[in-house]
Amino acid sequence: MSDVLIIPVPGLPEIAPGTDLAKLIAARAPGLEDNDIVVVTSKIISKAEGRVVAATREDAIEAETVRVVARRGPTTIAQTRHGFVLAAAGVDRSNTAKGTVVLLPADPDGSARNLRAGLRNLTGARVGVIITDTMGRPWRNGQTDTAIGAAGVLPLRDHRGEADSFGNVLEVTVAAVADELSAAAELVKGKAAQIPVAIVRGLPELVTAADGPGAAALVRSPEDDMFRLGAADVLAARRTVREFTAEPVDGAAVRRAIGAALTAPAPHHSQPWRFAVAESPAARQRLLDDMLAAWISDLRADGFTEDQIARRTKRGEPLRAAPLIIVPCLVSDAAHAYPDERRSAAERAMFLVSMGAGVENLLVALAVEGLSSCWVSSTLFCGPVAAAALALPAGWEPMGAVGVGHAAAPPRPRPDRDPDDAIVIR
Repeated sequence: MSDVLIIPVPGLPEIAPGTDLAKLIAARAPGLEDNDIVVVTSKIISKAEGRVVAATREDAIEAETVRVVARRGPTTIAQTRHGFVLAAAGVDRSNTAKGTVVLLPADPDGSARNLRAGLRNLTGARVGVIITDTMGRPWRNGQTDTAIGAAGVLPLRDHRGEADSFGNVLEVTVAAVADELSAAAELVKGKAAQIPVAIVRGLPELVTAADGPGAAALVRSPEDDMFRLGAADVLAARRTVREFTAEPVDGAAVRRAIGAALTAPAPHHSQPWRFAVAESPAARQRLLDDMLAAWISDLRADGFTEDQIARRTKRGEPLRAAPLIIVPCLVSDAAHAYPDERRSAAERAMFLVSMGAGVENLLVALAVEGLSSCWVSSTLFCGPVAAAALALPAGWEPMGAVGVGHAAAPPRPRPDRDPDDAIVIR
């Protein structure tokens, strides 16, 4: 393997909108060679492309954000329209005039392709281009430069199928070489040195003839992202799903979700939550058939016609489609006895509120596990029937039923709700 050189490109002036960066870099780095990799800080790309705006940092962050991942104090971690997850949605107010902020390039991969073509036209050299931005990393202190745009560079190098020095076949190793190059170049660029461009030389195997997929290949798809749910996403991830696929449900995931339900607050240091899990088709069918019969009997007694009954009982169909049903149950044997109705009702309400907190924990935890659910209140109308169908222990009161599975279709958009409509301040 040949030596790898990282060469700073000093002397670049302040960048204004419309600056020809290819011409400027070619003039400051006259010795560009084939297979060099030109690593450029995104800020000068943004400035050249007019991505400096007069706005407050907060307004700019909101405009650039498509999803808030987490907030803590003044810090916002957000996903941008590019798919990047980073602090402040990439909005930067350093090294720019007061009252302005710098946004990320609108199309970093496109910017890299344009710069690569410009350098080729001016110098004749076939180079790769990487555009970088500084990002923090979950579970690691400190920040490092990573690739947000690339052209003519392998963004990923797949080592799967190769053998290591001991003959073991690598199964999962895919190196993010564009990020590695970004971090390496930052060693000579530096945050305070104001050197926004560096050249990495000596890695010809990473430079490609075609522009390639760009840094977009480094952005993990939502389907493959095991850590997609940030602190701001968790509660919103719980959605009512009424259409399920036939895909089976992981029982271990269900048990972890029930474990989360057991962390809900409860009165008198009690544990009033129990969960009957109908895993077998026979148990689910017996439960739903018996509840349906009780429902129909109640509706007929109320004077509904058969057509009206048929329409109403369709509401229970989501549970029929679910491959697993959880029946949350209340056990209130720790409730205190009071001689008057008012305090007895309040005692009962305490346990019911705790039950609701447990059910909400369950629903949210199921969503975190990648499972969809719907809470249906039907067992509340026929508690003894549901308890008998599942042969529940004495004292277990069914508090609805939760259908669990994998969504067959995305849920409908949740309507916007203004917290001010639900708040009274005294």
